[in-house]
Amino acid sequence: MPELPEVETVMNGLRPALEGRRFTHVETRRGDLRIPFPKDLARCLTGRGVKRLWRRAKYILADLDDGETLVIHLGMSGSMSVYAKGKDHRLGTFHYPRMTQGAGKGKHDHVVFDTDAPARIVFTDHRRFGLITLVKTDALAEDKLFKRIGVEPLSSRFDAEFLVAALKGKKTPIKSALLDQRIIAGLGNIYVCEALWRARIAPRRLARRVKPNEIAALVTAIKAVLREAVKAGGSSLRDHKRTDGELGYFQHRFAVYDRARKPCPHGDGGTIKRIVQSGRSSFYCPLCQK
Repeated sequence: MPELPEVETVMNGLRPALEGRRFTHVETRRGDLRIPFPKDLARCLTGRGVKRLWRRAKYILADLDDGETLVIHLGMSGSMSVYAKGKDHRLGTFHYPRMTQGAGKGKHDHVVFDTDAPARIVFTDHRRFGLITLVKTDALAEDKLFKRIGVEPLSSRFDAEFLVAALKGKKTPIKSALLDQRIIAGLGNIYVCEALWRARIAPRRLARRVKPNEIAALVTAIKAVLREAVKAGGSSLRDHKRTDGELGYFQHRFAVYDRARKPCPHGDGGTIKRIVQSGRSSFYCPLCQK
C-alpha cells in the first residue's frame, strides 16, 4: 500500500491539474471501488471548482466550491495519471504525457476527470481496493474515515514531547506503536523500518522502554526519512508511480528495508535481518539497533 511519501508525491503531481481548476467532465466506469461511489458522482463533480488540494494521512483531499470535499484513497495498487492537453504537455513545472484518444480507456481505468487546466486525470486500480467519495468539508474531522486518525508526522505537532506522551506505558513493540494510525497518520512499514534504523532502536523493543532521548532521535529520523522520500518521489516497489508515469526512486536509498542478509550501512560489521511482526516484515540490524 502506498505510504505517506507516495501519496504526497501523487498529490503534488495532481496540484497543477486540479487546484484552482474546474472539472469540465467526469466519467465513472463502474459503480464502486472499495465502497460504492456517491450517487450521481460524475454529475455532482462536473462544473465544480477545486479550491484546495491537500493530504490527510494516506488520503488525497480536494475541497470543492460547493462545500464538499472529494476524498481519494489509492488502496493497495491504485494510481492517478495526468495527461496534459497543452502544446508542450506542461502544467506549471510538470511535464506530463500528451493526452491521446486512448487516455483513460484501459480495462482498469475506473474514473476519468477532465479539468480546464486543460488536463485529464485517470484513476486506475487493478485490485479495486481504492476509494473515491464525497464528504461535507466542515464535517471531515468527524467523519468515520478521519475521526480516529493521529497526528501528521511532518507537522509541528509531531515532536518528542508528543511521542513521549503517546508511548508512555505502551506494552506493544515500538514498531507496532509507530504503525498505529491512531497515533501517527500515514506512517507505514517501509519508513518505520528506515527511521528505527537511523535512530538505532530495535523494532521489537517495547514502546514504553524507549527512553526520551531516543524518542527525540526517532522523531528527527522519522521526519528526515519522510522528507527525503517525498523529494525522491516515493518508493516504487510494485505499483507506485508518479502522475507523469515516472517511478519514484527512494527504494535505491533503503538502508534496511528489503535488504535481509546484506551488510548494515553503518559499517560496524552488522548484517540486516528480517523478522515478522504482526504479519509484516521488519528489517533491522541486530548489532546497532538495541
